[in-house]
Amino acid sequence: MKITSIELAGSSRTTLRDGTPGLPRAFAKVSRTTDPEYIEVTIIRAGGERKHMVRADCEEDLWSMAKCLLHELEGVDGPNSAINDYCRELQRFAE
Repeated sequence: MKITSIELAGSSRTTLRDGTPGLPRAFAKVSRTTDPEYIEVTIIRAGGERKHMVRADCEEDLWSMAKCLLHELEGVDGPNSAINDYCRELQRFAE
């Protein structure tokens, strides 16, 4: 079995009047591209989309993208344990 894409949602940035969470601050779609050397990460925000091409065989690229995802989706520059959570998701697409 091989995973070809996943979608991630960030934490809620708003709260509705009744106290329930509103829309997430951002979404991300992670997929393996037709070019086997790269993982494509698309960050989707209210203002538009931004695509990143991450080398699938480079741990430094995966870690850097995981830090970016944490910042964009959660709005924080968190601890390594939080970065690890995103990095594990990206590693599903790694070589």
